[in-house]
Amino acid sequence: MSGKRTAVSSLDGVTSSSPGELGTPAPALVARTVEIDPARVEDLLALLPTDDPVSWVRRDEGLVGWGRAAELRTAGAARFEDAAAWWSELTSRAVVRDEVTEPGTGLVCFGTFAFADSPGDSVLVVPSVVVGRRGERAWLTTVGRGLEHLDHALVAAEAPRAPEGIAFTDGALDGEAWMSAVADAVSRIERGDLEKVVLARDLVARADGDVDVRWPLRQLSSAYPMCWTFHVDGMVGATPEMLVRRERGLVTSRVLAGTIRRTGDDERDLALAAALARSSKDLEEHEYAVRSVADALDPHCSSMNVPEAPFVLHLPNVMHLATDVAGVARDARTSLELAAALHPSAAVGGTPTTAAVALIAEIEQMDRGRYAGPVGWMDASGDGEWGIALRSASVSGDTVRLFAGCGIVADSDPEAELAEACGFHGFFFGEHHQDRDGFLPSPLIVCSAVAARVGGYPLRTRVEERNVRWTGHPHYEVLVAQVTPSCPR
Repeated sequence: MSGKRTAVSSLDGVTSSSPGELGTPAPALVARTVEIDPARVEDLLALLPTDDPVSWVRRDEGLVGWGRAAELRTAGAARFEDAAAWWSELTSRAVVRDEVTEPGTGLVCFGTFAFADSPGDSVLVVPSVVVGRRGERAWLTTVGRGLEHLDHALVAAEAPRAPEGIAFTDGALDGEAWMSAVADAVSRIERGDLEKVVLARDLVARADGDVDVRWPLRQLSSAYPMCWTFHVDGMVGATPEMLVRRERGLVTSRVLAGTIRRTGDDERDLALAAALARSSKDLEEHEYAVRSVADALDPHCSSMNVPEAPFVLHLPNVMHLATDVAGVARDARTSLELAAALHPSAAVGGTPTTAAVALIAEIEQMDRGRYAGPVGWMDASGDGEWGIALRSASVSGDTVRLFAGCGIVADSDPEAELAEACGFHGFFFGEHHQDRDGFLPSPLIVCSAVAARVGGYPLRTRVEERNVRWTGHPHYEVLVAQVTPSCPR
């Protein structure tokens, strides 16, 4: 890993840059926060213009903003240190009038950080306008270098347009190459080099024109209201995993590891949730992740609560094993500094972390960029929320780079992990007389063969009654059998 340290900061067009330094102090910022009627901001995302939108929204609450009053771009192993030092300097010199005094009011920055020390770049952004909503309270913060910016009218922005003409291509590795990397990781785990590694895969989508990031933001927020829908500097997603929250001395972290897809059948989903909660593979993977978070937070907390067993978090498309770790802060570490101490956790790196991250750099064969890195916000007091950039993509012009990751342990199957990374959760086989030109093998025979190939996954069947008509032939019933892995990541 490179230890090179670079930082570039700017404030309303004033920029300074030098290797190993944060540059010369920029003019002080002036910020004002006023309370507004919550009815004016029932839909935070509807306020976002195309001008540098930022977002951190969950269940119609959170923060949105636009414009850039100041920013820091940094890279290298000292990226978190650079960001913390820059923010401390900026807030110490700022003139702030805060009439609300809630977490997220006053001067607020949004950040997205690279997963690895090298390559990759990280950004902290101070928007010119921030709008927040929390419970029955809402507020407006305006930021600039003078008093002329303090008045701002809130209006709904023009609706975003959906991207058109999208075409997909493989990213760094195609399916076969990625399965080979998974098999390599499994062999290393089996010989004792490490216990778990999280391997990611990317996919590239190109549209006919520039992608309006506000469109996927609205889709993600609607589809995943229980997740934190974010956008900072082109990094967009909806993460279910809170890396760390610091609020008035309380530190919390939600750990997710162990995943299974939902079927849409409530009764069946309950059975799958029970199977997930008993899965030795997923429980082992989850324990690794919880242990890494608790160990990282322990030096900074006077007391901690780490539940003995996880609960199952139900989301619209998947269910996760989840554990909420909580502690009381013993020092003045900011939320960003705590996020730096936690990154990378076992949930996105592996166990032991050092060995897992080294293996990722060796066999993954791609630059993750800011995927699986901390993303979130922080105020001047150091309170804030930092999630892990999962279920995410990097948007630049007409190109969207999408990411997915899988936790690899000793009994991982490369084909099953590829299916998971691609979004598949089952295999469907037609009953033998489905094919009018011949006969297919019995689905039970095929399913049994698949189950044997991916040992450790139970065989389940589902029978559906369908009417199928081919020209010149009467319609008839078709039976469908399904194999569903019980423990996909």
